[in-house]
Amino acid sequence: MSGPGGPLIAVVDYGMGNRRSVEKALAHVGARATVSAEPAVLRSAEGLVLPGVGAFPRAMANLRELSLDELLRERMAEGVPLLGLCLGMQLLFESSTELGGASGLGFLRGTVDRLETGGLKLPHIGWNRVTWRRSSELTSGLPAQCAFYHVHTFVPRPAEQQDLLGTGDYGGDFASAVAHPERPLYGVQFHPEKSSGHGLRLLGNFAAVCARVTA
Repeated sequence: MSGPGGPLIAVVDYGMGNRRSVEKALAHVGARATVSAEPAVLRSAEGLVLPGVGAFPRAMANLRELSLDELLRERMAEGVPLLGLCLGMQLLFESSTELGGASGLGFLRGTVDRLETGGLKLPHIGWNRVTWRRSSELTSGLPAQCAFYHVHTFVPRPAEQQDLLGTGDYGGDFASAVAHPERPLYGVQFHPEKSSGHGLRLLGNFAAVCARVTA
């Protein structure tokens, strides 16, 4: 459970996503977790989690209305660890074709497009095995393949192969996890807070990254 010495990780509250369940999962792995849209709180955090459920254009509009897009850029420039979850992962990229298209945060190069499933139904809902394509602090201690809970219709297509961390398979491979090779910037298409022990391990690894970067 949460201890007094854990890193302060803020779940960015822009009105979309399972904010409270992510907060509880982070507290369970020892972080001091909070949900906030307050600039002062987000600037004092040692790590940020960007959740998200819903449509990309609405999410970006919400972030811009609250000026959270600029605050995230500011914190990224300072080297603060950031983890995007589900739609939050997609927002890290340059743009999406969803609902006519919208520009994203642009922290990673690439676009977000409808998942090509070879005829399998969308949205893709349920447990899907993820295969790690390279090592990362985010996946420390996890098996080379392990299942996580996914709910999505769109998926990012990283322009840089080095950003790809893990792939799932649903009518073909898709990017299920990304990690910048030089910065503590991560994204997962699945919901770690709904993914049992492996999901908690991943969140615990992120908390450890936040603690290390702060130290």
